[in-house]
Amino acid sequence: MPGSEKIAVVWFRRDLRLDDNPAWAAATSERRAVVPLFVLDPRLLDAAGPFRRRQLLASVQALDYDLFEQVGGRLLVRIGDPVVLVPQTVARYQAGALYWNADVSPFAARRDQAVAKALDAPVHTFHGTLVHPPGSILTTKGSLSRVFSAFFKVWRRTPLDPWPAPGDAVVLDHPGQPLPALDGPSPFPEGELEARARLEAFLAIVDHYDADRDRLDRQATSRLSVDLKYGTLSPRTVLDAVGDATAGRESLVRQLAWRDWFAHLLAEIPSLPTREMKPRYAGLAWRDDPVEIAAWKGGFTGIPIIDAGMRELRQTGWMHNRLRMLCASFLVKNLLVDWRIGERHFRHLLVDGDVAQNVGNWQWVAGTGPDAAAFHRIFNPVTQGRRHDPDGSYVRRWVPELAPLDSSQIHAPWEVDPAELARRGVTLGDDYPHPIVDLAESRARALEAYAALGATRS
Repeated sequence: MPGSEKIAVVWFRRDLRLDDNPAWAAATSERRAVVPLFVLDPRLLDAAGPFRRRQLLASVQALDYDLFEQVGGRLLVRIGDPVVLVPQTVARYQAGALYWNADVSPFAARRDQAVAKALDAPVHTFHGTLVHPPGSILTTKGSLSRVFSAFFKVWRRTPLDPWPAPGDAVVLDHPGQPLPALDGPSPFPEGELEARARLEAFLAIVDHYDADRDRLDRQATSRLSVDLKYGTLSPRTVLDAVGDATAGRESLVRQLAWRDWFAHLLAEIPSLPTREMKPRYAGLAWRDDPVEIAAWKGGFTGIPIIDAGMRELRQTGWMHNRLRMLCASFLVKNLLVDWRIGERHFRHLLVDGDVAQNVGNWQWVAGTGPDAAAFHRIFNPVTQGRRHDPDGSYVRRWVPELAPLDSSQIHAPWEVDPAELARRGVTLGDDYPHPIVDLAESRARALEAYAALGATRS
């Protein structure tokens, strides 16, 4: 090889692992020396909430430790604009190529195009954060399906693209700039080893996943979305470990397919974070009452299961998937608030906040996005609370002012006789708010607003 072609730069972004990482594997097998690079973009760090910021910084630090312990190199950290710093690094080390795993967000796509344009060296990209790359799962007509069930059928029978095996290239030992100090612990233990431990723990309960995954009072979900967000675990690793031998395992595999589908949709339709996928809903008469929005964000709506979820999000950066749907439905349908307001709030606070997944799910709940018409799908939070938190233990944890109530009372305290509430030490309007909206009336109002745009159930 010519001198410069012996060296490559691997630009880590949302793939903070060494195992089952196609960009890393390709570079270490095709080059004699590799520079592992991470560019901390202050714009992204400033936009992230406290939980995502801590998880990101801790995960980057863990990658640096793994590099040092496993291959004797260090992660080169640069702080600033990647459009400037990535080409600078390639030039500084006279690298013959740049490797990275692509992302589907509009910001990432623009950034990556600008970086590639500024380079003289070739770029090698992979999709190491997805099971199947965008554009690979198409209908017989050659298009990306807008219905998940059709997408899933093709997704399941599509063979995996081969990923390269890692090589033994020398990893250069230039640590670069220090990372900003953490202002608190990361919400989840960071790094590949901890991600593997979470996967192993989930495998012990995965066979019951289909039956238990909506229970709010149990630890019945994988919580692997954090590892998939930061790339400390490959989705293909999860797919291979889980398999499809039982209904529970098959249910988890479907979640990986949903994740791919939302990413593929965003790659094809970059306007999804700001515009309805279904244009007919663009004129929906949103209310956007600032007092009600503040009550929703703070967890003081007077609807216990909603308040419990929003308080957990605010305090920990985490929320169960079933609750994400319930809280989103309550905001969009019962309060008739623009889904974009909720999407931005969730993305800011969620430790696993991911543009494609967050936008896809919010548009799905709002009925403005892909899949079957969902405008009439309005979750009843009382029914959902009683079904998925039957004894009220989840609500008691996050709404302690209602802890004295029994399981028959806790999900709808306004239905309980005031004297009985007082006997248990709870006064609505004092210890806990009255509901800010009537659930039946607000449901009817939402259906009317959608129907005004010509929405039908068919």
